[in-house]
Amino acid sequence: MTQTITLKELRPALPKVVDSIDSKMDRYVVTRYGKPVIVMLNIEDYESRIETLDILADPDAKKGICQGVKDAGQGRTRSWQEIRRSLEKI
Repeated sequence: MTQTITLKELRPALPKVVDSIDSKMDRYVVTRYGKPVIVMLNIEDYESRIETLDILADPDAKKGICQGVKDAGQGRTRSWQEIRRSLEKI
């Protein structure tokens, strides 16, 4: 869940906010003078988003993902057992 908090509110509440981010995966948008200035989120959440952006920035990876979605939509899928057998051959 994303919450908004002012910088003034954040200062005394920082330990509570950090606990909320760490334990509940909450996200906070911090504002100053009514404008958003930073986002606070759990490190795993951050790293996952960076990894997603890196993948989507790779044209070959993006093309492969799009093809996979298209294949799945048309019923062209393989079972986990089929995939495992093909990986064992490598």
